[in-house]
Amino acid sequence: MTRVVLVFGLLAGAVLSSMMVVNVAFIDRLGFGTAEIIGYTTMVVAFLMVYFGIRSYRDNIYGGTISFGKAFGIGLLITLVASVCYVTTWEVIYYWIAPDFPEKYGAYMLEKARQGGATEQELAARAAEMAEFTAAYKNPLINAGITLIEVLPIGLVVTLVSAAILRRDRPRVAAPA
Repeated sequence: MTRVVLVFGLLAGAVLSSMMVVNVAFIDRLGFGTAEIIGYTTMVVAFLMVYFGIRSYRDNIYGGTISFGKAFGIGLLITLVASVCYVTTWEVIYYWIAPDFPEKYGAYMLEKARQGGATEQELAARAAEMAEFTAAYKNPLINAGITLIEVLPIGLVVTLVSAAILRRDRPRVAAPA
């Protein structure tokens, strides 16, 4: 199981990490809205490795059968490996390459609110929220937690769906007559 989990988890993690590097490198050209769409789409694509990992385990190790619980467990481990890769990549990018990311994102959010017709009071409140977020985001544990919350739910949904699709109970032997 360890081999399957690591192979498929690291493949998914490589896709997630690559996407993040490209998105951050081109964020000024893409814009935050487009980068967000690309990011979440890539997350779904990357987590397809969960499906293939569970299927590989079912077909090659369990002889073509697997319970929902076992499939979910394997998918969850693959998701966790990929998510750790994603969080680790973000920590490196944030602390060494793009430490000004929260300020840029805050400016984007304020401009979006301004274009949405927010009042000056609402903009001031939003700016205060963003300042608090930026200060909290400098803490590596909070930073990692927020980053994990971005990616983990998508992996969990794909894991649930994959486990449900790939579940195959052992064939029932007919009782002798």
